[in-house]
Amino acid sequence: MELRHLTAFVAVAEELHFGHAARRLQMAQPPLSQRIRQLEKELGVQLFERNTRSVRLTSAGRSFLEPARMVLESVDAARRAARAAGQGEYGRVTVGFAGASSHETLPLLTSAIRVSHPGIELVLTGQTYANAALARVADGSLDLGFVRLPAAQPTTPPGVATRVIDEEELVCAVPSDHRLARHGHIPVSALAGEPFVSFPADTGSSLRDATFLTCEAAGFTPRIVQEAPDSHTVLALVAAGVGVTLTLTSCRHIQQTGLVYRPLAGPPIRLRAALAWRTDNPSAALRTVLAMAEKALPTPEHLAAD
Repeated sequence: MELRHLTAFVAVAEELHFGHAARRLQMAQPPLSQRIRQLEKELGVQLFERNTRSVRLTSAGRSFLEPARMVLESVDAARRAARAAGQGEYGRVTVGFAGASSHETLPLLTSAIRVSHPGIELVLTGQTYANAALARVADGSLDLGFVRLPAAQPTTPPGVATRVIDEEELVCAVPSDHRLARHGHIPVSALAGEPFVSFPADTGSSLRDATFLTCEAAGFTPRIVQEAPDSHTVLALVAAGVGVTLTLTSCRHIQQTGLVYRPLAGPPIRLRAALAWRTDNPSAALRTVLAMAEKALPTPEHLAAD
């Protein structure tokens, strides 16, 4: 049994006229009659009572009509779903991000997708830090990553594309009763010998990397006394007096008693927030998400020419 047989049967059953059904299907009447005979032979029953003046469904034909319609409707629904998925209207996109620092950008994208393309499911994976996100995008286990790149000479794995969506600066977070809290700007060299709170070494955190590079450029290696998996916990430990930390301007929304933020003295040390994806990822849903991200998270004008 083929779909063309079911299509022919439903057309004749609804028209109760072979000529009208043939015109509806844009085919000649003899091939249509042949298809009905083939279907009746396969089923082993007569579907129509026909003579020179009329066509009527038999009892078997009436019983067969609704299931045949359901099959055709299901096939049509499957066809429409496949086309919609191929056009990026449906599908799932896995997204990696790193907690507090994505609290402004991520909701802008998820809200835009939810409103404009509700058939796309965003599967969100938190605490996926920049270096880990780049690696997972590169190996295909993530479709899209919220990452951070150094402002100067950013590098990405082969086959991975990025688009900058924001630029942030390193700032210092210290306990409010710390001697450095009285400073308007804190020289990095003044942090030498201070206990630091940081992300663990194995998280792939670009912020931890930037902290070490910044301190080493000032002539010392930061002394990490405690590690924590996310910015909220890191900053809570700073507020508790455990140590100091370098964080990003996007984390200053985290306000806790006993915690103050101070800019670093000297030229700003910047990191760029970006989206990363594989250029050879075949997902139409990903292409739709990237197109929506262009609107929801545009590249700032002063960075677009870089």
